[in-house]
Amino acid sequence: MDRFDAMRTLLAAVDGGSLSAASRQLGMPLPTVSRKVSELEGHLGTQLLIRTSRKLVLTEAGEGFVAAARRLMADLDEAERAAAGEYRMPSGDLLVTASLRFGKAYLTPVVLEFLAAFPRVNVRIVAADYVVDLIENHVDLAIRIGRLPDSNLVARRIGDTGWVICASPAYLAARGVPQSPKDLADHDCIAFEGLQPARRWPFGSDPAARSIAISPRFAGNTADAVIAAAIAGVGVARLLSYQAAEAIAAGALIPILTDDAPPPMPVHMVHPGLPMIPLKLRAFIDFVAPRLKAALAGDAAR
Repeated sequence: MDRFDAMRTLLAAVDGGSLSAASRQLGMPLPTVSRKVSELEGHLGTQLLIRTSRKLVLTEAGEGFVAAARRLMADLDEAERAAAGEYRMPSGDLLVTASLRFGKAYLTPVVLEFLAAFPRVNVRIVAADYVVDLIENHVDLAIRIGRLPDSNLVARRIGDTGWVICASPAYLAARGVPQSPKDLADHDCIAFEGLQPARRWPFGSDPAARSIAISPRFAGNTADAVIAAAIAGVGVARLLSYQAAEAIAAGALIPILTDDAPPPMPVHMVHPGLPMIPLKLRAFIDFVAPRLKAALAGDAAR
């Protein structure tokens, strides 16, 4: 029995949720997948998986073994990449995540420049307005906006992005322009929130910072939804400056309450703290970081 092959088969089954999924991913007949997992269990003398009609469930021994197998296979992949020359010349695949608007406005144009400069590196961008777990999803690098929690990730600050309170010209003409944050109590608001409500907007800087309660007529969990509602005249929106920049430049939204804006949010590149950073990732960071920093600085100046 090839134990490394058996471990790869087991991990494919666990990640895919079934032996059939592992069969499809590996291009291996289903009976072969089942046999390899059974041989591994026989070699270890313990059951790793409980097979039900709907899904696979790891036993207690299986959970411990899968965690150890992931570490072992990661180390093996790292050694193979090093031996193949990945640490001598940038090559291979990178998976990068960012929010939807940041990916469109800033990251994608810079990545296209990077691809032209490094023809042996392939980049996949996953844009989403939620935090993606880097370790669980095997992400090489993420752009994070906001205060970072304590973690084992390595962070590199590349700039800041400010807050903008804005509304459409039609809405402001019909309802008037708020002169202070407390005036928002008399206005319709648009909230940027997910499953958990976010019904307070902070204003001002410490020590005079304060927050204002809002009662939104509309809430969305993506910047695009909030921007569309604001342009349609639904109410007043609170966005990060890069999210609102295009609509403001086009005159579709007008910034208000600019003297009461809270402090800007930091923008970081984060990546797992690997013992050896692949040259493809180092090249990506060194190429992309200064260009994103310049773009954010230009946005702040405007």
